[in-house]
Amino acid sequence: MSIKVSNSVYIQEEELELKAIRSQGSGGQNVNKVSTAIHLFFDINKSSLSGFYKNRLNNLNDHHITNDGVIIIKAQKHRTQEANRQDAIEMLCVIVQKAAITVKKRKPTRPTLNSKTRRLDTKTKHSKNKSLRKKINKSDY
Repeated sequence: MSIKVSNSVYIQEEELELKAIRSQGSGGQNVNKVSTAIHLFFDINKSSLSGFYKNRLNNLNDHHITNDGVIIIKAQKHRTQEANRQDAIEMLCVIVQKAAITVKKRKPTRPTLNSKTRRLDTKTKHSKNKSLRKKINKSDY
């Protein structure tokens, strides 16, 4: 079975490694008995993703991605293992989708004439305020 990330991108479930671990924090009676949290491991380089996605994911600056190219996600929001499993898979899909977004390069623009005059006006006002703070010389009288 495969997981749909976008219209054209799918991740095979065999490529995911899911481990159930004990969840941190409050859990009531089940806190020391039931392993409800999920650790999801996804090796980018061994996956069936295209070269574009592999390259973008390896270059992505995300704290979930290790230097070896493995995405590690810990999901423990919910009280059930299945809900945490779905949450971890959704987080993985968000990371892969984030890698596909290309940021537009900023085109440098020239400042407008009005913005230049406003900047110069504030500079002159500021210098006038500062000149008013100076000590008055007796020789100026």
